[in-house]
Amino acid sequence: MKLKQLFLVILLAANSGAQAADLLETFHAAQANDPVFAAARATQQAGQEKLSQGRSLLAPSISFSANSTFNDLTTQYNPAVPPIFTGGENRYNSHGYGVTLVQPLLRQQNWLAYSESELQAAQAGMQLKIAEQDLILRVAQAYFDVLIAQDSVQLVEAQKIAISEQLEQAKRNFEVGSATITDTLEAQARYDLTGAQLIAAQNNLEIKRSALQQLINAMPKELKPLGKELTLVSPQPADMEKWVETAQLNNLQLAIAQAGAEIAEKEVTRNRGGHYPTVDLVANYSQTNANGGSFGVGTDTTNKSVGVQLNIPLFQGGAVNSKWREAEANHERAKQELENARRNVAQQTRQAYLGVVSGIAQVNALQQALASSESVLEASKLGHEVGVRTNLDVLNAQQQLFSTRRDLYQAQYNYLLSQLRLKQAVGSLGEDDLSKANQALH
Repeated sequence: MKLKQLFLVILLAANSGAQAADLLETFHAAQANDPVFAAARATQQAGQEKLSQGRSLLAPSISFSANSTFNDLTTQYNPAVPPIFTGGENRYNSHGYGVTLVQPLLRQQNWLAYSESELQAAQAGMQLKIAEQDLILRVAQAYFDVLIAQDSVQLVEAQKIAISEQLEQAKRNFEVGSATITDTLEAQARYDLTGAQLIAAQNNLEIKRSALQQLINAMPKELKPLGKELTLVSPQPADMEKWVETAQLNNLQLAIAQAGAEIAEKEVTRNRGGHYPTVDLVANYSQTNANGGSFGVGTDTTNKSVGVQLNIPLFQGGAVNSKWREAEANHERAKQELENARRNVAQQTRQAYLGVVSGIAQVNALQQALASSESVLEASKLGHEVGVRTNLDVLNAQQQLFSTRRDLYQAQYNYLLSQLRLKQAVGSLGEDDLSKANQALH
């Protein structure tokens, strides 16, 4: 069997599944089943509640209270009291209820807490977007890991078949006396080594399939492989620093760090206001009923009041100043984390950009190397037939061809992943980008 025919048979076998899943289908399955993304959705929902909690600090609060009390009262008047008052023991029940409304009028800390809650809700939304982008990359990585593992198994199987043919030829040549036993031993050693490599490749495939299964909560079916003709697209604009500038403006991790710094700054102001006065509108309604009392008669009391209450904190054991200093330290920490995020984003953007550019060059170089390796193998086989090349030369040429083909597959997958990482770095990675990568499959 010719080597090119062998590759064609393997390719057809790989594409025989009519219901093969593609990258988008796998991503949608992961969206519905990945626990990490589900946890991120729940975190986002919890974060949105921060806004309602902050808004509640500006709204009125209403409280209701009620009581019922049994009283056992003993009264004894001194001689100076007129005789119309008689002492004695009174037992009676009293009960009542009250409603109190408090509307904050001047509470600087509450306004600052509300503005912080807006930033916290925005952070929760950005964290969900980050989780979705992370899921896209995790799905693409796991999908391509399965594909390269499948490619490795198929390549090792093809290599094993090719070596077995070379082994049979070496045995026939030895039997007729046109070759030495060394050729047979070399081919046998390569055949045995390839058998061990096949076991390792099959084991690696199961591991990669299990990793994908963890994302979609189902054993992955046949996956659509990479197309024969992969279109290589250079980043536009072709200027790395412009990509870095875009990332500094739109990267989601950087935006979260920026919001964190703003929250920390507001926390400093809020804690500094611990000594500031507060003004509240207070309204109260209460009613009390008692069927007895100190004079032996019951009473029904209704009280209504509306007023403005001023509160000036004077001293709280040093807690206010301590919280202020704590907030100052946290603000400095947040500023340093923001600077670190800026540097990390710049580095990640440059790395992703270079990954795309170098990936294109590497794929092109390996495609040329593959063509050269095929020529070397054909020349080595022809040379072996005419006696100017040894069996070892043919085996080495086969090894080089299979290694080059595997490296080419890996470079193509890395190129596609680098494109996605570059989009993530500038904050624009979405399902549309995954759809473009999906078009490379067939």
